[in-house]
Amino acid sequence: MKSKEAESPSATVHLAERIDQLSSKRQEIIRPILEHPREYVLLSVRAMAKRLQTDPATIVRIVRGLGFASYRDFQRHLHELSLAFATSLDTMQSGGQDVSMPSHVRDSLQQDLKNVQGLKNSLDARRLVALAKRFYDSRRIVLLAGDLAVYLAHYLEYQIILLGLPIFAATSAGRILHLVRSVTKKDLVIAISFRRGLRQTIEGAHQARARGAYCVGISDTYVSPLARECDEVFLASIESTSFGASYAAPIVLINAILAAVGQYRRSQTLALAKEIAEEQRKGSRWYNA
Repeated sequence: MKSKEAESPSATVHLAERIDQLSSKRQEIIRPILEHPREYVLLSVRAMAKRLQTDPATIVRIVRGLGFASYRDFQRHLHELSLAFATSLDTMQSGGQDVSMPSHVRDSLQQDLKNVQGLKNSLDARRLVALAKRFYDSRRIVLLAGDLAVYLAHYLEYQIILLGLPIFAATSAGRILHLVRSVTKKDLVIAISFRRGLRQTIEGAHQARARGAYCVGISDTYVSPLARECDEVFLASIESTSFGASYAAPIVLINAILAAVGQYRRSQTLALAKEIAEEQRKGSRWYNA
């Protein structure tokens, strides 16, 4: 069952099919909006109708034909689309130009705090407990990621390895292909991809779920393909005021997952921590002045 965080308006899953059911004229009206959502998301129904050279009643009928209960629901969907298709140029331009350098820095920090606060307000801790159980019950844990998300996958893999769990990161198209070929219903697959989704990660999740693995997605929007391909999805915003995506919230989410996994079998984790502590005190890899 999809998570509450991944739930979308009623039209989202079958939106493409419903667009096909519209008349050719209405498809032509709606196409620019869906192709360039950032340009339309803040417009009122009247302003949108004027820009598209039609009338507000037609816009409302199209929106309802797509399955949205109201124009406001449609705007929320456009907001998610604008996030999913955002580019580095879009995020850079959203930060404003006539402000001081210290203001840019403060805005960046404020956006990171906002992202983390949003995660805190939306995350259901009980879902992490259920996920922690799957970490221990699964035959294997397979992480799928690419591009910048590779660092998130390696961070999660490194920490979980300390607990002795069978975890494997697949961060290239070839490795993803070969690893998911052998997954079964006994395996847990975690796919990490943001915005519109990286092809190798989305296709890997699709194949893994088709083979019966339980698939968990980590993304930033419910319109991500991972919301369709995975059994459940955790959302963490990557909104930024600069040219790059912010991974503050995704890192916090992964830390929360690690906290749940570590505490799920606390006595076992403590025993391992005692072994690790000895190496951390006296191990040869640490620098001694």
